[in-house]
Amino acid sequence: MPTAVVTGASSGIGAATARALAASGFHVFCVARRTDRIEALAAEIGGTAVSCDVTDEAEVASLAEAVGPTLDLLLNNAGGAIGTDPVAASDPDDWRRMYEVNVIGTLHVTRALLPALVASGAGTLVNLGSIAGHTPYEGGGGYVAAKHGVAAMTETLRLELNGQPVRVTEIAPGMVRTGEFSLNRFGGDSGRADAVYAGVDAPLVAEDIADAIVWVATRPAHVNIDLMVLKPLAQAAPHKVHREG
Repeated sequence: MPTAVVTGASSGIGAATARALAASGFHVFCVARRTDRIEALAAEIGGTAVSCDVTDEAEVASLAEAVGPTLDLLLNNAGGAIGTDPVAASDPDDWRRMYEVNVIGTLHVTRALLPALVASGAGTLVNLGSIAGHTPYEGGGGYVAAKHGVAAMTETLRLELNGQPVRVTEIAPGMVRTGEFSLNRFGGDSGRADAVYAGVDAPLVAEDIADAIVWVATRPAHVNIDLMVLKPLAQAAPHKVHREG
């Protein structure tokens, strides 16, 4: 049975992808800080729960030990956005936190699990980016910078791993309505979080992104999907979204 690691698996895209991968025949290591949630998810899909903060190098080393010597798929999904302040008014601590989770966390997990991906003979590394990593927008400076970092890391890895049996992909979603992304961004303010999606006919949902990730992971081993950008029909760019009414 092929194996997969999904970070940030306690909710949203991570949880949806863990379920989709399990349905496609993977044994999934469900990785996140919220132990109760990943244990419930692992029990549901027949996977393995591993409590881990991706910004903690020692905890990531323990994750690698739990996974073992070979791994078929790694999804670096843990990440997130904080706030919508303009650059001139931003809190540097928010920027540090976004960089630590989105970029350094991805680095920690990739470094720890890359040997197992290579050892599988046909590994797939998927980094969850964002359209923010390709097109800046006002009020998103810190998140834009962090996701540009993820995009650059992904492209660099593809160059450095050329000749190794590991495919490298970035999945870059646009507007995805999940239970927590915007809520976390606005510090728990549900009114502001709901306003992001107000009037938008059918934003993407977590299962849409999970479906794309499974498709990437199940292509023939010689096929590498470098970059997949997914947006709802209503969204033409980060700053241009059609809203009804």
